[in-house]
Amino acid sequence: MARPIVLSNGRLHVGINSFGLVHDFYYPYVGLENHTIGQGLRHKVGVWVDGRTSWLDDGSWQISFSYPLPALIGHITAHHAEMQIVLEFDDTVDSEHDLFMRNIHVLNHADRPRDIRLFMHQAFVIGDSRGNTDTARYHPDSDALVHYRGDRLFVISGETDDKQTFDQGTVGLFGIEGREGTWRDAEDGELAHCTVEHGRVDSTLRFRLEIEAFSSQRVRYWIACGTTMRDALKLNNAVREEGVVSRLHQTLGWWHEWLEPVLRTVSHLPSAERHFFITSAMMVRSHIDSHGALIASTDSGMLNYGRDAYAYCWPRDGAYVLWPLIRMGYTEEPRKFFDFCRKFMHPHGYLMHKYRADGALGSSWHPYEHRDGIVAPPIQEDETALTLFVFAQFYQMHRDKELLEEYYESFIKPMAGFLASYVDNDTGLPKPTYDLWEEVFLTTTYTTAVTHAALLAAADLADDAGDEKSAVAWRAVADDMYAAAHQHFYDEERQILIKGALCHGGIQDRNITLDMSAVFGSFMFGLFSVDSREVTSSVNVALERFEYDKFGGLPRYENDSYRRESPDARSNIWHICTLWYAQYLIEHDRLDEAEAALKWVRDHSYQSNVLSEQIKPESGYSTSVAPLVWSHAEYMATVLDLINARQEP
Repeated sequence: MARPIVLSNGRLHVGINSFGLVHDFYYPYVGLENHTIGQGLRHKVGVWVDGRTSWLDDGSWQISFSYPLPALIGHITAHHAEMQIVLEFDDTVDSEHDLFMRNIHVLNHADRPRDIRLFMHQAFVIGDSRGNTDTARYHPDSDALVHYRGDRLFVISGETDDKQTFDQGTVGLFGIEGREGTWRDAEDGELAHCTVEHGRVDSTLRFRLEIEAFSSQRVRYWIACGTTMRDALKLNNAVREEGVVSRLHQTLGWWHEWLEPVLRTVSHLPSAERHFFITSAMMVRSHIDSHGALIASTDSGMLNYGRDAYAYCWPRDGAYVLWPLIRMGYTEEPRKFFDFCRKFMHPHGYLMHKYRADGALGSSWHPYEHRDGIVAPPIQEDETALTLFVFAQFYQMHRDKELLEEYYESFIKPMAGFLASYVDNDTGLPKPTYDLWEEVFLTTTYTTAVTHAALLAAADLADDAGDEKSAVAWRAVADDMYAAAHQHFYDEERQILIKGALCHGGIQDRNITLDMSAVFGSFMFGLFSVDSREVTSSVNVALERFEYDKFGGLPRYENDSYRRESPDARSNIWHICTLWYAQYLIEHDRLDEAEAALKWVRDHSYQSNVLSEQIKPESGYSTSVAPLVWSHAEYMATVLDLINARQEP
């Protein structure tokens, strides 16, 4: 299930699902320790009126989502036509404090006064633990319920317009001993007053509202987080004193300041395009952990129904995602990311498959031993190369000598040294590692393109650092790669740049699959000219092979089975690959066609402008995680290219 609303401050990250319910609750890292992981853990919201209760996820509500302001403040409207009730939520994570807030507007659309009872339910499994060791209890001195386990504490409370706190609250068990949860207790409009429970615990609060005909009232609800009881309770008291509305305004101001470079960049774009770009920038920022990791997606839906999710830092994704921020002048986020990569880089100079937000290694299916007795590190070499390449672009934008001095020996030189040494002596091409899609152990055209570009960029850095020997050596390796790629990576029969080959003591097992990364990587990183026959013919074959004119987007590669509906179905379209084609069009000054591709991407987003990873070609529906931050970043990069192209004389 997608997360049409995500909220974050770099420590606390909340994902709200398509029912308007909290479904992901990460703390104190973005993407690590999701305290609501698992099926059945969404925080329910219910309304009792006229003797009946309805929950937002029971199928009877019409729900819409948006980010109406230039701030990571989500707006949700839930309308129950039969009950004549509307709930409007303004949701955010406080920019300064680890505080999740919902300002809830309860509207009575009936022509008579009514007793309306709003129920807010919470269910945590704290610390990603499946153990039954959590505690929940009522704290009368703080007018709050507290869930805790070890050094993770969540204080839940709220108040009405007249400063009255919840009038009923209870805690209990769920998912064990035949218990469904305390939300079941709410269905008669009343809650039992259980004040403490331990094990697999949940809780529910009730706010009782007497609302006149065609009138409304508000409930301010919050969850204050801390690593000690004192800090969490102190934050709860502070928000009660200062008020949710005041904190919302403070957060709005923070986002307005952070977005200043974005607003300047897109000020002349049409309104719809401008708003989409701003939302994309906020999606990027929301997935950056305060320690520097950039998380691919915090949507945990895939973990609920599969082996794992996307809540990891892939260095490749991080580099691509930061590129549009770098272009707009941001410095703090790139510096933290490069520090993160430098700190957790392998001693041999390469970056591993993926990392958790705390820097620990992420899960992986890449072995050290491969067929034909090949032993190789379980990596994707392009991740190291792209991170180095983007660092070089960052440096070239600022020409900060102190930056170069700080990173040259500890970051640039080890990475470039690895790339220059990890070469097949018989071909001059990189030795095989996994492709960027994490599936095939191969020397790919894409990886060769990025590695070639990274070595040239590193050589320029070496020149500036006064390291002439390294500069000469790295350029020599890059030149050999360039010549070998032109010799081996174009298939004359199919007239395409191929996916790659197994380079181990020479060229073996050429993989002639048409892969959009081979095409994009070749022209974007300068391995082949964008006007070359190799790139031109590859693009033409791809457009025909993937029926671009019919479907409006492009898949990753031929016969891609990942998340395909059935073996006979077409491969899914990826926003990233479609945007790569838009960038190709911009390179050829076909700007209107590029704009059409951007519009196709916008048209295939969620209502809140959130982009998924993939689109089912037959139905046009999104699939896989949403948001996928790389999709948003690639959209931003393409728009920046288009803006620059339109400004050129």
